[in-house]
Amino acid sequence: MWDDAIEAIKNSSLESSVYIGSDSRRFKEGKHPNHTWMARYSTVVILHMNSCNGGKIFHYSVTERDYGEIKVRLMREVSLAVEAASLIEPHLNGRSLEIHLDINPDPKYKSHVVVKEALGWVQGQGWDAKVKPDGWAASHAADHVVREKRMS
Repeated sequence: MWDDAIEAIKNSSLESSVYIGSDSRRFKEGKHPNHTWMARYSTVVILHMNSCNGGKIFHYSVTERDYGEIKVRLMREVSLAVEAASLIEPHLNGRSLEIHLDINPDPKYKSHVVVKEALGWVQGQGWDAKVKPDGWAASHAADHVVREKRMS
């Protein structure tokens, strides 16, 4: 699923940077009252050429049943980002990698309930993790994909 991203990373300069993020969106499938809640998860891998020029965005989306637990859905986003990073890391050859999480550390937002677990999971792998407002790969790029906006 990430073959094109891996190939682009291998062909980029060692000064290039890689950013990975995931986001999700809940939606109803079926007619009311028998609808099923689903979640569409989108993960992006962004290759920033030379860490100062343009970039390339690669994305993958999957739809799964959603049971209404925000903590479960947010940690699924984290798991998809971690999975992508695990597949890409062997090909970095010293290039910078950041994992961006669509999680807000401010307690007034629902996503704050997983901030410790999410950061611990990513940082426990030895990767740099960013949350809102610094986690732009998740909160902007992956959000753009999950909402099916046009990617150019």
